[in-house]
Amino acid sequence: MKRRDYLKAGLRDGFPICLGYLAVSFTFGIMGKNAGISVWEAVLISATNVTSAGQFAGLSLITASASYLEVAVTQFIINLRYCLMSCALSQKLDAQMPFFHRFLISYGVTDEIFGVTVSTEGKLNPFYSYGVIGIAVPGWVLGTFLGIISGNILPARVISALSVALYGMFIAIIIPPSRDNKILAGIVMISMVFSLVFTFVPLLKEISSGFRIIILTLLIAGAAAALFPVKEETDVMPEAAGKEDVTYGA
Repeated sequence: MKRRDYLKAGLRDGFPICLGYLAVSFTFGIMGKNAGISVWEAVLISATNVTSAGQFAGLSLITASASYLEVAVTQFIINLRYCLMSCALSQKLDAQMPFFHRFLISYGVTDEIFGVTVSTEGKLNPFYSYGVIGIAVPGWVLGTFLGIISGNILPARVISALSVALYGMFIAIIIPPSRDNKILAGIVMISMVFSLVFTFVPLLKEISSGFRIIILTLLIAGAAAALFPVKEETDVMPEAAGKEDVTYGA
């Protein structure tokens, strides 16, 4: 496959994420309006963070006039899971891939984008990631912009309904591969059960969402990797077999 083929595939797979981001970040924009931040400040926050949990938590701290240290520590804890995602994603990158490709891909490591890119067969081509990021992130930023200029026009019920889109994206990401892999389906179910336990059991429910994700990821993913190791992947996607592959040059 050529670069444009990977790019097109990324744009195609990233479009549903774009729509979900548009809806969820719209809510963030409205919250930003209520918090008193300007349009350009809200857009800048979304363009540089691209994280729903981190942005909503950060906005709450800003509204409460929290210190820079509190904001930094909170963001570190909430977003620490992206370190694990980046480590997992790095295993799908070709060892010969230049650093600048890795650097650019790291900008778009979000829950949904990670779910799509890590699920690709074979080694991950950077231009596929660029396609996903190139359409998903603008959706996140545009939604923020539309939300903050809209203010409180939409009723609360509509805003609440829009937030459900994010969970719909997660379902769309995990269902297809789970249907084809019974082991993966079992891991997903176990993850849901343990997540429920951490939500309601005393003491465990006091753990922050960021650390909760990290703990469950290490325990469940580690156990799955040890019990059901995956064979070494090929260097290209199956559909690329027999076709011209893309180079990593600038």
